[in-house]
Amino acid sequence: MSSGSALRLHVCAAAVAVVALVGTGCSGGGGGGASAAEPSPSSTGSATGTTPSSSPTPLYPTNAAGCHPNEDWSREETLSWVRLETVTPDDITSDGNEVRIRKSSEGFDGPLCKPVSVQVEVWKLTYGSAEGREPARDRTKPKPDYYFSMQSVKRSELRVDGTEEEAVPLPGKLYAADRSVCVGALIAVYVGKPLTAKELPEEIDIGGSASDVGTAFGDNIEFRTERVAVEDLSEPAAPHVCSPEGKPTADPTDVPDPAAPGLPDPRYPRDRPSFDLDDILRPSPSF
Repeated sequence: MSSGSALRLHVCAAAVAVVALVGTGCSGGGGGGASAAEPSPSSTGSATGTTPSSSPTPLYPTNAAGCHPNEDWSREETLSWVRLETVTPDDITSDGNEVRIRKSSEGFDGPLCKPVSVQVEVWKLTYGSAEGREPARDRTKPKPDYYFSMQSVKRSELRVDGTEEEAVPLPGKLYAADRSVCVGALIAVYVGKPLTAKELPEEIDIGGSASDVGTAFGDNIEFRTERVAVEDLSEPAAPHVCSPEGKPTADPTDVPDPAAPGLPDPRYPRDRPSFDLDDILRPSPSF
């Protein structure tokens, strides 16, 4: 993995540990769950019996033709619908082996009158240590914990309108349990033409820190475009044993992860606050 093409990754494992305590169901970018798009009947009890409650308001009601008009939708409106209907591997309704664009619940969230073009793309991420590399180009930012390179391994273009479910299988080798501990994966579901290199993320913040309010919880994957509806990150298993070239240098079971809960993280910049409750509750220091 060459340093010229390597991108930057910041990691804060302490933040990830805090997220685990808060609960599950949130991620860097994940798809909508079945409960978000499928109405379910509910009832209210009374002394004389049970009566049905009012039906939920349709998100995308259909017209006399049985579809929701979308011919004049803006890109943002299209993204909102795609985001609602997308299921990625981190979704609780997913089996982890595919990306799905759901079939609409007729009259509630479609179907649409005009199909929209959706791209599902998967990249292989190879992580390498930042040791021995030049500092970040932006000298105002701390040196990243890792660098990573991106290689597109699959892209599927779909025409979807919600009349049928569409599924895109994920590359089995990339998502195999025995993949390299230095390898991760990134999925993006977006609209329009294929993404260019200038639209791909330059850095990924995992968790964030007490001084990064916007990314204090959850992954932050910043694609340099507004066309991405959903992203899904699969992190490498043990990047702390990876060489600058992205090759394992030791058995992860023999080298404790310095970012494990309860252990100090030597990669975490010492001039930034520790991630504990007191730091969260008081104003972050200026730098």
